Amino acid sequence: MSLQDRTQAVPEAAAPPRQDARLGLALLVIATAQLMLVLDNTIVAVALPSMQNALGLSESGLGWIVTAYALAFGGLLLAGGRAGDLFGRRRVFRTGLILFTAASLLGGLAQSGALLIAARVIQGAGAAIAAPTALSLLATTFPAGPARNKALGVYGAMGGLGSVVGLLLGGALTEYLSWRWVMFVNIPIALAVLLGTKVLVGGERERGKVDVPGALTATLGFGSLVYAINRAGDKGLGDTVTLAGLGAALVLIGGFVAIQRGSGSPMIPSGLLADRSRVGANLVMFLVGAGMLATFYFLTLYMQVVKGYAPMVTGVAYLPFALGMGIAGGVGPQLLARLPERNVIALGLVVGIAAMVWFSFVAPGQNPWAALLPAQLVAGLGLGMVFVAVTIVSVRGVAPQATGAASGLVNTAQQIGGAVGLAGLAAAATAVTDHELPGSMPHALTTGYSFGFLLGGGLYLLALITALVTLPGATPQPLQDGERTPATR
Repeated sequence: MSLQDRTQAVPEAAAPPRQDARLGLALLVIATAQLMLVLDNTIVAVALPSMQNALGLSESGLGWIVTAYALAFGGLLLAGGRAGDLFGRRRVFRTGLILFTAASLLGGLAQSGALLIAARVIQGAGAAIAAPTALSLLATTFPAGPARNKALGVYGAMGGLGSVVGLLLGGALTEYLSWRWVMFVNIPIALAVLLGTKVLVGGERERGKVDVPGALTATLGFGSLVYAINRAGDKGLGDTVTLAGLGAALVLIGGFVAIQRGSGSPMIPSGLLADRSRVGANLVMFLVGAGMLATFYFLTLYMQVVKGYAPMVTGVAYLPFALGMGIAGGVGPQLLARLPERNVIALGLVVGIAAMVWFSFVAPGQNPWAALLPAQLVAGLGLGMVFVAVTIVSVRGVAPQATGAASGLVNTAQQIGGAVGLAGLAAAATAVTDHELPGSMPHALTTGYSFGFLLGGGLYLLALITALVTLPGATPQPLQDGERTPATR
């Protein structure tokens, strides 16, 4: 009997109401954790001007408040996912949440820019431990089939929706309380998630050890790359320090690859990268993450600096994006039941590209209903579909003992993509703005932002090409518990 015949011959057992209630609570716990960890990428964005005024931050220091979190988050995700596989996913998940909560308290109490940036680094490290284990806990808690696909769809939607919720919440907290509350708000959420972890199933552990050299070279390598890109925006590519940073990044990332090939316990098991679809999904996530975080950065500066919106108004202005993400979170799994994943991802990216072109038409005196608000709704719809489908592809068919590594890989792609994309696109937009000066500052800034939006659309176009080349055009057969793709056995 073939795999397809066996798949179709096994009827789905009806889960008792008690089991359904437990799975519902488990999904709430995991989705809340993912939402909290992702929103911290953007919750500080609306509060940046207030942070700068309160702590006397420079422009470069201000950018590092966003970048430091994304960089620590992305650089340590692979190690965090691997740690969950080795030491117990639920235990590691709780450890990451505790570290994240402590760093949030430290950041909220910070009296200097240096301490705040340090707290953001520690926050990112805690998130790197918790996020991949959250996704692997989802895979071990939910049975394979429709229940897991639905849960993965919700989780994937949280990956995109969290960024928007962060902007909304950041605006409200900064306006009515203080910028410090964008840090303090994590504490009650994290404590509630910790209380709910009892319903999660940790799954089996794998023998081995954490690849510390690999984690260090990956984090330092990507850190050097982001620093060099940031500096190139100010000093140019010919600057000695910029070139040194690029050289260090090349050596360290090359060292990471060499360490992975020679390690007995690599952070990325070889089977994960043997699946062409999984590689393609992670590349798509990297490119979409690169364009999306930079887009939020440009939109926030456009609304607050050019349009003069208050933090709360800025947060509310992101509601169309949140609405689009919410709709996509419901529609995405339904489309995936009828269409190949490649088609759903391609459709979402085409819609996302259209939104980025629409964003590029923003102007200083323009009515927000002309481009700003409707383009956000379109972007939310498109990117929401991409997040849902890519998340499912990235963990489907993975052996139970490697779910943490697979989860860490897709989260790493998004976070490192966001850090590199923000640095590169912000540098390009700044160069265009500087070329436009002297003249009207609002016009010069908007011209730079418009150019950044178009570059972001170019990244989505690359993601579209990647999806069409690497993902299959047929709808895959669902796997039952205990069955794995050949690449991950």
